[in-house]
Amino acid sequence: MADYGNNAGGADCTADTVDYDLLAAQMQALAEGVESEISNLANASALLYQTLADLNWAGFYLYQGGELRLGPFQGKPACTRIAIGKGVCGTAAQRDETVVVEDVHQFPGHIACDGASNSEIVIPIHKNGALYGVLDIDSPLFERFGAAEKEGFEKFVSALENVL
Repeated sequence: MADYGNNAGGADCTADTVDYDLLAAQMQALAEGVESEISNLANASALLYQTLADLNWAGFYLYQGGELRLGPFQGKPACTRIAIGKGVCGTAAQRDETVVVEDVHQFPGHIACDGASNSEIVIPIHKNGALYGVLDIDSPLFERFGAAEKEGFEKFVSALENVL
């Protein structure tokens, strides 16, 4: 497996060994007593990027002004604005559901901020019942995200929603 700079010093957290309940609990512990949403999102992206294997981007786009705008993230520089319904992030926001893409090169209208990305998962985030933004996670591997990751990241987002 190639090393893409994440998971530095962390456990070997392959898709088969990730404890998403623990990851959600760690997120809640990091956010305890922290009132800044940006600080919590920054720590959430760092936690995911440093804990999980085979990621090349983990971060947030926040719903502002009728579009998604870049929030805290780990990885290469990214697109700063995404229209609702465009790319994987905009599609997940528009549908208000998690979107898993095994091969981003086959996704119509995919927005390529990092040419090394080959698969992606995007999970909508809500605050007070309304769309707050999306969690966007990219991998250089094809088919990196499946049903277990979908369920796990949805748990993680649920924990995050509790601290926003």
